[in-house]
Amino acid sequence: MRRRRPPPQAPNSAKQAPLFTNLLDIVPPEARVRRIDNPIWTENKAQLIARYLYYFVLITKHGTYIDGFAGPQEPEKPQMWAAKLVLESEPKWLRHFYLFDSDRHQARRLRDLKKAMEKGAGKEKRDVRIYEGDFNNRVREILRPDLIRPNEAAFCLLDQRTFECKWRTVKLLAEFKKKPQNKIEVFYFLGIGWLKRAISGVRRESLLRDWWGRDDWPLLRKWSEEQVLNELVARFRTELGYASVKPWPIYDRRQGGGVMYYMIHTTDHPEAPALMSRAYARAVRPKESMEQLQLELSANQSARKS
Repeated sequence: MRRRRPPPQAPNSAKQAPLFTNLLDIVPPEARVRRIDNPIWTENKAQLIARYLYYFVLITKHGTYIDGFAGPQEPEKPQMWAAKLVLESEPKWLRHFYLFDSDRHQARRLRDLKKAMEKGAGKEKRDVRIYEGDFNNRVREILRPDLIRPNEAAFCLLDQRTFECKWRTVKLLAEFKKKPQNKIEVFYFLGIGWLKRAISGVRRESLLRDWWGRDDWPLLRKWSEEQVLNELVARFRTELGYASVKPWPIYDRRQGGGVMYYMIHTTDHPEAPALMSRAYARAVRPKESMEQLQLELSANQSARKS
């Protein structure tokens, strides 16, 4: 059996001499969830998102789904297309979908997907809107209370191609909802497997500056992948104020089982970390029946309250 890599260690701030205070020195650790023994492979990451949302809507009974880079990354493999899997999910309690892509071919695929969904739709209609263009520039078009209602659960997938998503965009999403409402949940993909190579290859400094969103972006060229990851996790908690931020590893079979991505899950909902842990463990298994799962979730909620 292949030994799993140990979790990344926190940056050593004394050696780095960062321009900013290392957030990991001041952020207390959050409660742990059950350790996962079964890895999620790159070909299963879309199934992870779809399974988590399946669990979550059984609690909320409603929801809005936002996908900033929604076109299929491998069009010949529809099982890896998150937007398609989420749109096909049952029960159809996620009602509003805002799907973005800057590539015109990808936008066409999204429009074709919408037409296919509408053709097969029954009584339960879903509001699906396609936006062709840069998510960073167009995200403000949906950050309106008439589109994303304050009391409705909202989720945003940011499966970016390395540096596509600017930090200011993540900040806009995090700050849109005000307390006591929960923030928009974010699934933020960090391409850890090639991060150092990608950083070294960047010639346009503004790309890294916009992606990182801080003036200490030159440190990215010095830090390890694990240091970048841990600093991002800490920033989601401190700068953006999320109650729970957990990085979930996504492995690659073709790279000897190494970690290719981290999916950073950010949420304010108290049930969400346990639901993500369950989704990670069961993403590729047959779905539990809705009745079985509702009984389990109700029992778990009651146990935590007692």
